[in-house]
Amino acid sequence: MNYYMVIPAHNEEAFIQQTLTSIVQQTLLPKKVVVVNDNSSDATERIIDEFTNQHAFITKVNTNSTDEHLPGSKVINAFYKGFETLDADFDIIVKLDADIILPNTYFEIICGHFKDDSTIGVAGGLAYIEKNGTWIYETIADKNHVRGPFKAYRKACFEQIGGLQKSLGWDTADVLLARFYNWKVHVDKALHVKHLKPTGNAYKQQVHNKHGEVFYKLGYGFWISLISSFKIALKKKSFSVFIGYMNGFFAAKKSKIPKMVTPAQADFIRTYRRTQMLNKLKQFFFIK
Repeated sequence: MNYYMVIPAHNEEAFIQQTLTSIVQQTLLPKKVVVVNDNSSDATERIIDEFTNQHAFITKVNTNSTDEHLPGSKVINAFYKGFETLDADFDIIVKLDADIILPNTYFEIICGHFKDDSTIGVAGGLAYIEKNGTWIYETIADKNHVRGPFKAYRKACFEQIGGLQKSLGWDTADVLLARFYNWKVHVDKALHVKHLKPTGNAYKQQVHNKHGEVFYKLGYGFWISLISSFKIALKKKSFSVFIGYMNGFFAAKKSKIPKMVTPAQADFIRTYRRTQMLNKLKQFFFIK
């Protein structure tokens, strides 16, 4: 299976060499890799050039966006700057962050999953971060979610969900919409991806409000947004996080900002999230 890859990169001199090294050492190499140098002011571009000079399948695109590091539109805008330079001769498209180390057999295994099961639309491994010299699971998401830093999409799924939305929440919208269209989201728990820069390190406090806005835009509704916000606040041990999320939800509702999904998709998402929550409650009480 042919897979293409796009890597947005902004001031990643500390990590990108390790990321690109792990790509060129894959047992199944990508046909094309586009690294998007997004307004970097450090040595990121020089490191990219070292790899483009040595590997014909790696190319570079320069773009200039704001220096402000907020999740969502910045990274997806950069992704599309690279994606637009690619032809359509691929089976799998990968969006990869520039702070990732992949196992050498990662894409051989991922492409094998896509090949073996034609209903898989999105696939990936699990993210691990280093803490006190040990690599531990990054608990920002459950183990049934393919994380945004290393997502692989079957071409037909990518096209059916309308690609990646240029907004915070894109990496939740994509898997929910994939499921809406009856695609499987496959997580290979044996594939451990090293995430060198833990998620959220560079995000600002106002992002909590933006996440609450995403809940509205995904059609969660009040109760699911309330429970989700409370769960995240407990995990972060911060009541201000809960307030930020809910303020963002109510502000979006009051403003009636455009949603990311259709009414039918929102109905599906609410049903799916309610089922997830009930299943977790059942598991909790069964374990207890």
